[in-house]
Amino acid sequence: MTEVKTRARPAALILTPTAEARIAALMAKAPEGAIGVKLSTPRRGCSGLAYSVDYVTEAKPFDEKIETPGGTLFVDGGSILYLVGSTMDWVEDDFTAGFVFNNPNAKGSCGCGESFTV
Repeated sequence: MTEVKTRARPAALILTPTAEARIAALMAKAPEGAIGVKLSTPRRGCSGLAYSVDYVTEAKPFDEKIETPGGTLFVDGGSILYLVGSTMDWVEDDFTAGFVFNNPNAKGSCGCGESFTV
């Protein structure tokens, strides 16, 4: 019998160490019942899609599940095609703090940076 070799599928999204640390911080103060945080791309803004990160209490069947040292990141199954190959980072400076995405699928974004188009 021939052994079938499978290789691990690469994660749809790459997280930087600072993004992983932020997920750990979020999960340390998560509301009761939260099993992780979820990234989705709802339709909004002037370019069409935006990034949204929220606590999640249940995994959906088509969600991508990414285990990090501090908790689980779920990526919405309907959003995954817009995010494949992206890098998720957490950036803080004197004036702002937030997740920042380097998304090779984005063809453009609005002037304020809130939304993007593919």
